[in-house]
Amino acid sequence: MLLKTRFAILLLFAIGFATESFCQDVVSPYHWEVKAQKKGEGIYELNFSANDAKGWQLYAPDQTLDDVKMTELSFSDSSIRQTGNFTETGTVKEIKSKIFEGKDVKVIEGNTQWTTVIQISGEVPAKLQGEMTYTYGRDDEFYPSTPFPFVVELEGGVVSTTRILIPTIDIEHPVNDCGDTLKKDSNLLVFLLGLLGGFIALLTPCVFPMIPLTVSFFTKRAEQKKKGVQGAMLYGFFIFLIYVLLTVPFHIAGKTNPDIFNNISTNVWLNLSFFVIFVVFAFSFFGFYEIGLPAGLANKMGTRSGLSNVGGIFFMALTLSVVSFSCTGPILGTLLAGVAEKGAWPLTIGAAGFGLALGLPFAIFALFPKWLHSIPKSGGWLTDVKVVLGFIELALAVKFLANADNVKHFGILKREVFVGLWVIIGILIVLYLFGLIRFSHSSPVKKFSKTRIVFIILFTAATLYLIPGVTNTSWAKLKLISGFPPPTCYSIYQNPVNCDNQIMDYEEAIQLAKKENKPVLIDFSGWACVNCRRMEEKVWTKSYVEKLMRNDFILVSLYVDERTKLPASQQTVYQTKNGVEKSIVTVGDKWTAFQIENFDATSQPQYAIVSPDEKALVKTKFYTPDAQEFADWLKCGLEAFKKNSSK
Repeated sequence: MLLKTRFAILLLFAIGFATESFCQDVVSPYHWEVKAQKKGEGIYELNFSANDAKGWQLYAPDQTLDDVKMTELSFSDSSIRQTGNFTETGTVKEIKSKIFEGKDVKVIEGNTQWTTVIQISGEVPAKLQGEMTYTYGRDDEFYPSTPFPFVVELEGGVVSTTRILIPTIDIEHPVNDCGDTLKKDSNLLVFLLGLLGGFIALLTPCVFPMIPLTVSFFTKRAEQKKKGVQGAMLYGFFIFLIYVLLTVPFHIAGKTNPDIFNNISTNVWLNLSFFVIFVVFAFSFFGFYEIGLPAGLANKMGTRSGLSNVGGIFFMALTLSVVSFSCTGPILGTLLAGVAEKGAWPLTIGAAGFGLALGLPFAIFALFPKWLHSIPKSGGWLTDVKVVLGFIELALAVKFLANADNVKHFGILKREVFVGLWVIIGILIVLYLFGLIRFSHSSPVKKFSKTRIVFIILFTAATLYLIPGVTNTSWAKLKLISGFPPPTCYSIYQNPVNCDNQIMDYEEAIQLAKKENKPVLIDFSGWACVNCRRMEEKVWTKSYVEKLMRNDFILVSLYVDERTKLPASQQTVYQTKNGVEKSIVTVGDKWTAFQIENFDATSQPQYAIVSPDEKALVKTKFYTPDAQEFADWLKCGLEAFKKNSSK
């Protein structure tokens, strides 16, 4: 079965859906204004007024047609509820709806006002945040569930005491000048990972057979050998360029929304989308179906590639990228999803490494065509590579499902369950390599080559290493894969031996720091942050680091992807230093804004040290796998604390 799907486009669409940056709702012709009037203790009347949208009809509220609510009011806190229906003013008339098979529906034309009453139990916020969805249309057009987010002031409400910007924290002028002025991204490592991914993609059945065919095409078709070499090298360059250009939208989105990349890596629905996509990819690698882009697109690219000029060579490269998508898409998608939280440039650097690895062989073999005779011929081994990659895709799918589970705390994929699933996948890979498991397109294993034996040993060793991870012992730490499993405290065991209790509120940490006269070590972290887990499990556990952190600091971990909603009285709309209004609804919203405003960063982990009187003692520190370097930074913070205390 051929499964035609636009997975690359779906990937970008899912990201846009999660971050509200790539895809937007159709622009509504209606513009709303909201006012609130106090009617009693905790009781308010909300008045929504809309303009006259010439030629359009607004569906009257409090109608449900084919199980679709025409209007719905929702709030970010369960203590706020609507008590009764809407009352509307304006020209209301009944029509026979073409959309709803001739049913009688009420529509409004011209200006209108909708009024309803809400009741708030507990503290009343000074500003109420909510969302109203409404529907409108004309003739046979219908636009359902158009969201209108609003903020309205409530008389007598309690002003939020949530602190975001701390004026005394001046990260550019700390007491001691040590730490990182900018995030130290491992761009070289990202590039090398992209390069590795590209080389793996070369070994797939969609790409590998194309190398000798394409190189021969250029070298034999050209009248002069020099032109043939130039054509093949240009072809390889265009492959590289195409993969780099795929990341351009991320640069545009990053400028309009600076915390988009944090949203990409932690958004629950996006991670669930990745889980589904990677499972689909895995089963395509197992041979159950083939994933490809639409045949029309491939044919169109192929037609244009017939041109003999530079443009023709570009379309040849684009054609290869399109027709090989079923093999390269999962690998590239894995890479991009893995580095998305780092920002736009790491995405581009990773894609550049991937494109370079794919394009390089075409240029090299064009320069040295005799080397073509030395590369192995296509055969059943390519299928084995594809199947093993399918199992690895399943393992990565589990990781994305775990990200969503960690953020929402569903309790489905706790640490030991996660490791157990990886153990099962490891066993399946070993059984496949032994020939005990076969798929429809697999060839029987007639002999064990040296390469096959090496991979059997490798995956067997990896599986055996993972097995202690399901136990409640010190052996369960699994430092070699630290960062991938859920946190040690997210466990099926009631008292996990590898878990330490955490302070997770900044105000609580400051009060404790004043009481014990210690500096505060702020850990900006995330439930789905791989490098955060690596730091906690490989750096913090070093005896000299652990001693410093435990004895000399008040450690507070602030999770920027914590989706627990703040009480209504603590929810607010915060105006940033740049004059942008940011809605603070969840705990994660608060810590994200706190990090950006005070420490000029959006990625995790980031570490900061402040005094009890809230002064920056050193510059911040980011992911630092060198434990001694991290310990030296902590010591520098202690020196700054003593210096600040003596003033």
